[in-house]
Amino acid sequence: MDLKKKLAMGIVTGAMAVSLIGGGTYAYFNDVETSNNTFAAGTLDLAVSPTTIIDVDNLKPGDTMVRTFNLENNGSLDIAEVLLSTDYSVKNSGVRNTEDLGKHIRVNIMYNADKPNDPINWITLYDLKNMTPKLVADKYLGRGENSGLTSGDSDKLRVKFEFVDNGEDQNQFQGDSVKLTWTFDAQQTAGEEK
Repeated sequence: MDLKKKLAMGIVTGAMAVSLIGGGTYAYFNDVETSNNTFAAGTLDLAVSPTTIIDVDNLKPGDTMVRTFNLENNGSLDIAEVLLSTDYSVKNSGVRNTEDLGKHIRVNIMYNADKPNDPINWITLYDLKNMTPKLVADKYLGRGENSGLTSGDSDKLRVKFEFVDNGEDQNQFQGDSVKLTWTFDAQQTAGEEK
């Protein structure tokens, strides 16, 4: 064998030895497992049934109207409390009004049949509109341990409206109407260890 062949053979043998040493360095046992994880958010879904609580016409001072409606938790999460915002707009019949008709429409009773609460003795729509939603919720929709709605639960509420006869001339309100909007705002419960 000539010198070139011996040298080439030595280089090849050395390269194989180095590759075996390097390959041996990475030879060890292993095991691979995969973890599949999910984060799924729950839902808050408050429903009012019926969606139109009151729709009447031909009112005159002294008329009263009693209505019942339900607040339903159709979501997967519990509701800590329900806040109530009141808004209304008055449509005048063209007569020059000097007063707000909302000051003459009174909520005489708002009672939560499913939770102990202090029923409203009486409050005008005007005053209810100017109360904070939190105060309305605490005072009239249920409070304390019985506040809120668990998933799948519902509360029955009863309300009595009155067009107050103040014993004075109320002709300015003939033909007027009030469009009342009650917004029920469901608030989640506090976060918890899962």
